[in-house]
Amino acid sequence: MTKHQCPMRRGVGADGQVSAGGVSRRGFLCAGAATVASSALIGKGVAGDEAGDGYIDAHVHVWSSDMKRYPLKPGFPKERMRAPSFTPEELFTHTRPCGVDRVVLIQMSYYGFDNSYMLDMMRKHDGVFSGVAVIDREDKPRETMLDLSRQGVQGFRISAGRLPPDRWLDGEGMAAMWQCGSDEHLAMCPLINPQHLPAIGRMCRRFPDTPVVIDHFARIGIDGQFRKVDLDNLCALARHKNVHVKVSAFSALGEKKSPYLDLAPMIRRVLDAFGPERLMWATDGPWQMMGGHKYRDSIDLIRVRLDFLTDNDRQWLLRKTAQRVFFS
Repeated sequence: MTKHQCPMRRGVGADGQVSAGGVSRRGFLCAGAATVASSALIGKGVAGDEAGDGYIDAHVHVWSSDMKRYPLKPGFPKERMRAPSFTPEELFTHTRPCGVDRVVLIQMSYYGFDNSYMLDMMRKHDGVFSGVAVIDREDKPRETMLDLSRQGVQGFRISAGRLPPDRWLDGEGMAAMWQCGSDEHLAMCPLINPQHLPAIGRMCRRFPDTPVVIDHFARIGIDGQFRKVDLDNLCALARHKNVHVKVSAFSALGEKKSPYLDLAPMIRRVLDAFGPERLMWATDGPWQMMGGHKYRDSIDLIRVRLDFLTDNDRQWLLRKTAQRVFFS
């Protein structure tokens, strides 16, 4: 049992349910005032950190409208792009007012295995971005990972595609990626659905020193349902010391509606299982800023709305975990 597995933790009843949809009545009434007060923290981190130690958004995609310099992957029509561009400059209009000063960039699917735009933006904004690349697992994965790590990449997105859930991590190429991750402390970052979780556990037993960062709660709740078996399978991975979870993509899960308080029981469940030191907040931008959703609503769920989170929890979720995994 971790230090968070206390059923009577503040804001949670003995049955594990979060009061008032995730906050106490007093916490809910104070949330608006806390949001206004948080403007005084712009340029600072949580709980009195010095200026320059701001929040970290652990998951954002960027892309360019310059298709001559940064061509789309073969066979991908530009009409399928959700927006003509989402550049760092566009991103900063959302992050800076919320006190976010560092971001983990995730290679955009529009570009396939060509990580050029992400790498160029990492160089242009040195110290602001870390990166998670996408590579071909069958084309010299170790050599490619080492080359990208020298350019600041700290993680590698992996996904199941159309492979069977019990076999999606099979093969020599994937084994080489996990081994390199273990040797070089480079994270495997699965974008998966709940049925793909058990295979992660098998790989963690085989490569116990490989860092793993699971995106978006393994998309539990994307269909509006929070099934116990799915949460059990996610939380079972907490037994592996190097597995982390992104508390992210609020606009895509559950009711998909701000202030996202329906996600509070799931957040509490993974907090109890993993502890705050292995959770990191992220928006999944720019999707969090589309369709009527707002960037600030995502960070404020963690920053002010969930009163079962302690100041220490918030420091880990909003900065320290992502800093340790992606910026050290």
